[in-house]
Formats: sequence, structure tokens, C-alpha cells
Amino acid sequence: MAATPSNFKKGIEVAVVEKGRKITCLMSDAFWCFAGDMAEEMGVPWLAFYNAEACALATYVYTDLICSTTGVGPNAITGREHETLGFIPGMSSVRIRDVMIDGIIIENLGSTFISMVHRMAQMLPRATAVLINTYEELNPTIIKELKSNFQKCLSLAPFTLDYPPPSDSDTTGCLTWLDKQKPSSVGYISFGTVGTLPAYELEALAEGLEGSGTPFLWSLKDKLKEQLPVSFLNRTREWGLIVPWAPQFRVLQHTAVGVFMTHCGWNSVLESILGGVPVIGRPIFGDQPLNLRFISDVWGGFGIRIDNGVFTKDGVIKGLELILFNEEGKKMMEKVQAFRKLAEKAIESDGSSTMSFKALTLQIVSSTKPPSYMDDDHL
Repeated sequence: MAATPSNFKKGIEVAVVEKGRKITCLMSDAFWCFAGDMAEEMGVPWLAFYNAEACALATYVYTDLICSTTGVGPNAITGREHETLGFIPGMSSVRIRDVMIDGIIIENLGSTFISMVHRMAQMLPRATAVLINTYEELNPTIIKELKSNFQKCLSLAPFTLDYPPPSDSDTTGCLTWLDKQKPSSVGYISFGTVGTLPAYELEALAEGLEGSGTPFLWSLKDKLKEQLPVSFLNRTREWGLIVPWAPQFRVLQHTAVGVFMTHCGWNSVLESILGGVPVIGRPIFGDQPLNLRFISDVWGGFGIRIDNGVFTKDGVIKGLELILFNEEGKKMMEKVQAFRKLAEKAIESDGSSTMSFKALTLQIVSSTKPPSYMDDDHL
């Protein structure tokens, strides 16, 4: 946090010299709000991009309000973890416990993370536009509230719905393996590239997969295979496949996949919606508990939290059976498919995300003082 602003400024200066072109617009991750100060110094628009869902951004924007209302630190909220944040529009179903892991309440207010979040909340209203990796129909109340806080708030997702996949993206052969499985029969498992489950949970998850007999595709780093039960790979090789990496978006769009076990990082949640696949969630850190709360309780329930928040053999078997074989699982599939249809609508020619993208494009183009013929039709 101390070094990045000056390093970034030097990088900009070098780029300007090397390219011989003046910078007319500056876009950065919303967390790197020092870019807003730089944009003001340069006299150019600052576009702040938030690469997660609007609900998490709202908790950051209202950090001061949350802390003043609930108190700060574990002692202040003991016994109140299930109280909701109904004082924030669109967050009436969100509990205090859902934002605890994100650092807003538990962390010391002087911590680096909270200082960064607090600064971001102060800076974003000064941004020319705040861009969010979501679509308005997913959280209309929260988006409306954020629009009242910012000069311009543009929801741009889903970026990848119509994007053609690279031809070589199935390097581990998982799509070929999925082609041989029955429709909606496979459990896909991935917990992202950053967070890691405790060894005892990895073992319990493996035992549950084996005990259920459910076909599974598991994206798991090679170094973590050592933590699996002895001979697990041999015993399940007839119906399971473990790979070090999977083309997740394509996997979730495959007809064979019926459930997604995930940490509920936002990109994974969005891809589960676009794939029309219900979720079994086990959050690890950050905004993941909040995302799961929206999945299980706010958005009509197209997923569940693993029993007691940790993997056990019985919990895994129970979750897989619920979604893959019970009537409740069929209803979850219908609910997530409905959200997928809303995403498809958002990127139609007159959809909310398409209109936001046009507004973004016009903002960038107008900063370069385009010719008079550069209007919306030409874009």
C-alpha cells in the first residue's frame, strides 16, 4: 500500500514517454483508489472497477454505518451474529455473521485492509463512474442505492456469456470425460486458486464423494492430492476425475454437471448462474460468506451451505443427495436457470448491461475528444 502508488505513477510516466501519447482516461481496480488522486492531478476521468457483486461493495460503502450500528470487534457482537443489516437497503436478509469474515466488524479499524476499504468508500463518490461485475436484475435494490451514492454506476456482467472459448482450453481432458457422463449427474468441485481447505476437510470431502458414489470432477492442485485418503484415487477412478486445472466456465455449461461445490468466490458464483448449476457452498474468506447468503436465502435459494459450515462425510453425502436426487434440488435448478435468463436478457441489444457498456464506451471515447460523427450508432 505504501509502494504501489509511486510505482504505478512511474509506470504511467514511462508509458507516456514510450508511446508518445497522452493518457486521457484512467481505469483502476476500485481498491486502488490512489488512482483517483492521480486522475485528478492529470485532469482525466477516473473509472473504478469493482470485480465482485454489488452486495459486497455496499458493505464497504457503508462500513462506517455498519460499525457504528453493530459495534466493532468480537466482544461487541457476541450473541448478535444473527441480527440483520436491515438498515441498509437490499440487505435485510444479511446477518452480521455474513460480513464478519470480510473484516468489516472483526478487524481493528487501524488495520491495513480496513484502512484501504475506508479510503475506497470515501473516494468512489469522486469517480467519474464505478463499474461493477454484475447485472442490475440480480440485485436491483442495492444497485439503485449505489447509484444514489456515485456519479455514475454501471453494471457490466456477464462478460463471458457469449465469448467463444479458446480451442485448446481442455488441456486436462475433463470436457471429454464429461461427454461420457449422464445429464445432471456430476458434481464439480473447485475452491479457487487462493484459498485452501484444511486437510481434515479435504479428507472428509473425499470420503463423502466415495461414500455417495456420485460421479465427480475435482479441480485440485497436485500438491494437495497427498492429503486425500490412501488409495482414494484408485478406488474412485471408475467414476471420478481429479485434474490440476479445469476450464470452469465450460465445465459448468456442460449438461453432465448437476451441482457445483465451491468456495463462493464471486466469479465462481456468476459462472454457476450462467451455467445454470445449483451450489453447495463452503466459504473460506472475504466476501464469500456474503455471496453464499444471497445464494441460499436472498435469491430464492439456488444453493445450500454445507452442514455446519465445514465438510464432513455425512454432510457431503446429504448435500449431493439433496440437489441431485430430491425434488428440492430440481427446484434449485429451476431457480438458477431463471437467473441465467435474466443474465441473457441483460446482454441483449437493449439490455441493462449492454446499455451500461455503451455508456462506458462513450465515456472513454469522449475523453479523447472524438470527431463529431462519433455517436452511439457508430459505436
